[in-house]
Parts: sequence; C-alpha cells; structure tokens
Amino acid sequence: MIESEIRARAANARRICLAHGIAQADIAAHVGASQPQVSRILKGEGVRASRLFEEVCLFVERFEGGVSADTVRSNRELIEALQATWDGSASHAKALAAVIRSLAILKPA
Repeated sequence: MIESEIRARAANARRICLAHGIAQADIAAHVGASQPQVSRILKGEGVRASRLFEEVCLFVERFEGGVSADTVRSNRELIEALQATWDGSASHAKALAAVIRSLAILKPA
C-alpha cells in the first residue's frame, strides 16, 4: 500500500468514527492497542501499513456496511492465504467461502 492510500484510508476511518460516534478507546480495546496508537492511526501521522493499522481500519469500516472490495484486494495477508489455500476450482471456492462465512460468529457485536 502506498503512502497516499494509507493516508486516504486513515482519513476514511476517521470520518467513519465521527459519523458513527466510535470512541478511540473502544477501538483500542477491541484491537488490543493503546488509545494514543489508535489516535495516531486515525490522524494518519507517520502511519505505515501494519497489522495494527489494518485491524483498526477493518474494525471501523464494518460500521459502514462492511469492507469494500478494494480493501479486500489490498489486504496482502488475506490474498496470500487464499493463494496458498485455494486450488482454483469453483467447488473449492464455494467451500472456502462457507468456511469464511462461518467465522462471522467470531465478529464482535
């Protein structure tokens, strides 16, 4: 992810937080970070693509109806996991989709 994309995603996350009244402390508690770390991410200050950046953005983005296709495409860890797992067949894609959907039970309320 290039720097301008990171800043744009951080700005979008900040906008979502303001629109939905999401507190930085709540985000921090959910992702296991400190509130100052979350604040820096949402301000886009010295932010780099990291696991914490991704977790904060994903947590916030779900308040806007889920994660966008572009966000999925840019998530290197997810893409690499699919590449390592999927055999390319339609039946395997359907099975993997079922497994992924079953993980929704782990999603916080």
